[in-house]
Formats: sequence, C-alpha cells, structure tokens
Amino acid sequence: MKVLITGANGMVAQATAEHCRSMGDEVSALTREQLDIADRSSVLEVLDRERFDSVINCAAWTDVDGCETDHERNYAANAHGVENLAIGCRNTNANLVTISTDYVFDGAKEGFYTQRDDPNPESEYGRAKLAGELLAQAALARTIVVRAGWIFGPGGTNFLSKVVEKLLNGERVKAISDAFGTPTYAPDLAKRLRELAVLDLPGIYHAANAGGGSSYAGFARSVMPDSDLVEDISAAALTRPAPRPQNSRLRCLLSEAIGLKPLRPWEEALQDFIMTISAEQATNTDY
Repeated sequence: MKVLITGANGMVAQATAEHCRSMGDEVSALTREQLDIADRSSVLEVLDRERFDSVINCAAWTDVDGCETDHERNYAANAHGVENLAIGCRNTNANLVTISTDYVFDGAKEGFYTQRDDPNPESEYGRAKLAGELLAQAALARTIVVRAGWIFGPGGTNFLSKVVEKLLNGERVKAISDAFGTPTYAPDLAKRLRELAVLDLPGIYHAANAGGGSSYAGFARSVMPDSDLVEDISAAALTRPAPRPQNSRLRCLLSEAIGLKPLRPWEEALQDFIMTISAEQATNTDY
C-alpha cells in the first residue's frame, strides 16, 4: 500500500509511519513544511503526482487555547485542510483516514460517548474539528473519521506523555482529578489507523484503549502507584481560555462489528510506555 502520512513531526504520525513501514507499505511522511494541508493547490498537486492508495491525516493544530482566539489558523488546519485532503483523494481514487477528537462532545454525559451520541463541541478547537469531519465526508465518500483523545506515547509533549518521565525522575506533579477520558497509546492507535485504511469502510470510528477510562490524576498514579508525588487539583483551578469536556471517554460501536479486536487495556499499554521511557533514561546515563 502506498501511504501518505501528514503532520509527520507529530507523535501519532511518527508511530503510524513506523508501523506502516513495518508492514511493508511505501510511506511518504510529510511535515507541515513539506506539505501544508491548508494550501489546497499544494495538496492537490502532491496527491495527483504521487497517486497514493491511502492518506492518513495526522496534521492538526492542537493548541486548544490558541484555537479559541485564532479562528483563521484553527479552521485552516483543522477544517479546511481536511477538506483539501478529501478533495485530493477524490480526484485520485484514494481513501482518507483523518483523526478527529473527543472534544467534539460537550462532556455532559456520564458514560462513554459512542457514534450514537450527537456532537456538541464547546471549544473552538472542537468546532473546527467537527467541521473538518463534515467537510471531508461531504467531499469524499471514502472518508474514515477516527475520533481519539488522551493520546500518549513516545515523542508526545502533552501531560500524559510527559508525566511518566517526570515521575520516574522523582518530580512532583499536579494532575486534574475531576476530568475523565480514555487514555490511548499512540502505537496502538497507529495500528488501528492502518487497519481502517486497509478495510476501506467509510464512517466514524472511536479509537481508544480498552478499560474504564481515567482521570489525569488516576493516570499519573498508575505510573507509580505507591508514590506520593501526585497532587490532585480540580479542572476549575486552572484558568484556561478554552473549555474542556469534563468527561470525554470514548467507545466504538463499529470496530468489533467489522472484525476489529478491541485495543488492549490502557494500563497494559502504559506499562509498555514506562518500559520505553526507562530504557531511554538508562541509555542516556550509560557512559
């Protein structure tokens, strides 16, 4: 399979490129500098020239607070950029797998969000990502939308990715105890993205590691259960421009129906990540 992966510097894109190459795919992983998905003419030119079988879109502007005030950049990257890829795929008979977000939901539900739940984003980031879903589906019948959230893994810069290293270094961390999601390991998500690309069954999918979900504080304590380095704080204690859903746990109704096994429990994936970080730290201190 000949695959284009956008947003190549990102955590999920790196994991996806590595996995696709391990499966024997011909992979072109392009950074924003190499391909800005907001530039329609560039997108159409590259896709027309290369004739990919599948495009896996990992490009996004994920600065949730920045998106709240910079409407133009937010929609260029998270909405119209996805539409550009969909048009390019339509023109070249490729399918599109694009990552969306749990932030399309308002967080008011107590249980898990499935495809039966109506999106109701409260942040500008969530609104733009939902617009990207709709624009892509309107432009290309072969669009596969994959909603995910609380992603962690090698190369990540978010809290879930960095808290492991900090705790292993003996640093104290403050973690939100009253917001909940489904932690998802980037390498596991990467495998699911490729599976969906190969199956080529359009629709909306929720991708998350199995389990009951967690709070940020619960995730942090799972790194070092016997440690007292984690301090609970409330989401309200953080003054942030953009609202976040209090609960954005995801569950998929379609994956198993089409023969895809559930992703392993997030606690198991976390242990793999801890081992990866520990090995890196040992290598860095081995003179």
